[in-house]
Amino acid sequence: MKKSYFAIGLLVPFAAQAYGAKKAKANSDPKKPNVIIILADDLGYGDLGCYGAKNVKTPNVDRLAQQGIRFTDTHAVAATSTPSRYSLLTGEYAWRRPDTDIAAGNAGMIIRPEQYTMADMFRSQGYRTCAIGKWHLGLGDKAGTQDWNAPLPASLADLGFDYHYIMAGTADRVPCVFIENGSVANWDPAAPIEVNYEHNFPGEPTGKDNPELCYNLKSSHGHNMSIVNGIGRIGFMKGGGKALWKDENIADSITSHAINFIKANKDNPFFMYFATNDVHVPRFPNQRFRGKSGMGLRGDAIVQFDWSVGQIMSTLEKLGIADNTLILLTSDNGPVVDDGYQDRAEELLNGHEPSGPWRGNKYSAFEGGTCVPAIVCWPGKVKAGQTSDALVSQIDFFRSFNSLVGVRLPQGSAPDSQDQIKTLLGEDTVGRDYVLELSCNHVLSARTKKWKYIEPNDGPKMITWGPKIETGNCPSPQLYDISSSKWESDNVAEKNPQVVYDMQNILRRERQK
Repeated sequence: MKKSYFAIGLLVPFAAQAYGAKKAKANSDPKKPNVIIILADDLGYGDLGCYGAKNVKTPNVDRLAQQGIRFTDTHAVAATSTPSRYSLLTGEYAWRRPDTDIAAGNAGMIIRPEQYTMADMFRSQGYRTCAIGKWHLGLGDKAGTQDWNAPLPASLADLGFDYHYIMAGTADRVPCVFIENGSVANWDPAAPIEVNYEHNFPGEPTGKDNPELCYNLKSSHGHNMSIVNGIGRIGFMKGGGKALWKDENIADSITSHAINFIKANKDNPFFMYFATNDVHVPRFPNQRFRGKSGMGLRGDAIVQFDWSVGQIMSTLEKLGIADNTLILLTSDNGPVVDDGYQDRAEELLNGHEPSGPWRGNKYSAFEGGTCVPAIVCWPGKVKAGQTSDALVSQIDFFRSFNSLVGVRLPQGSAPDSQDQIKTLLGEDTVGRDYVLELSCNHVLSARTKKWKYIEPNDGPKMITWGPKIETGNCPSPQLYDISSSKWESDNVAEKNPQVVYDMQNILRRERQK
């Protein structure tokens, strides 16, 4: 097990002094800039004002883009959360691993302690490191064996993070509690926690049997197991008591912890992985954001996300460290509208296009599944007001940041990542030769600047468990000329056999590595 070097005082929430910060000059070392990754959840390419969003305003994110670079061709590695996040933090394609599908809330650690992570890399250079918000990469050694009433024997301290305040899985999955430095935050001894993903606990209500208890949100499909805060979830849970979160306060809670970490470490270089729950289901934003978008709860959750971004930006500015802080804002995958709750998200779009110009959504092999917004802001180094159409993959964030801070990586680490720091800083406008994309049913695609190739698959044309989403499946090879149309409507595979062959070879060579 890796040793955590962070102060024990981190266990005290909301108290900046508990983080053990020294009174000294704020970090101004250009060789060690602060780095913040803001990773939104299910935020689509078209969900932000600076990307052409309709009916929802995101002034803080727009300001971030105005101060830096807005990328128009950035890709998550996968069209779902767990494999996307795994790839970002390890620099390894998730499809090389058999255990990186969408993780249950009681999954064991998918990133293993012996793996070298992005947090390890920063910490080796003297950075304070933290993960705050949604995790969804497992905790503990093995699935279903966690004792949620005691410190976990394996957690994020073993992955290079000095501090963490996280959700084990997703907001729609149990356990519905925060984990702080390996233990349930605000654990309630009067309500010990039990979690099971196979069967319910005797006497515990469920959304299926007791829909009248789902007073905050009702299910549209699935999400009908244990009820927490008047909302049905995936999986079964008993207990929790005072430790249970209230969905309407999640953004406030993680943002407060992020701000306190920044304040406590303003005099040191720090790395923050800030992964919000917005805009993932269940969408239940704080009351002060209700009605702000005109698009119901999903739109209001986008407004709430924008507020969180603004709070972090304001904190950096007030502390005088904004000019030496690199912020990278992006999303873990494409958007989804109806993803299991009756929140009127589809009904209230009113012309809004979450995927922007791209076909498909979360889960899909089409571009809308993985083409995501990406903004880089570093006022001290990056020229403001830029737009870049460079081809970018999140797999490269690891080695790019490694190049930034100058770490000698252990052999075998970040095997699929490339150094693209010049692209991220606006010094290169081309980017990668190609990116690889993974759909929810394991179909791989290859994308160059001109072409998009989707390998054949006999699966269904539409998602079968609820969302009205095209899978991108087709029994024949698919080839689209992205340079002429972003909307993948004209399959030109038969007309371009050599291009198909070349794209197939890209996938073959990558699989053989």
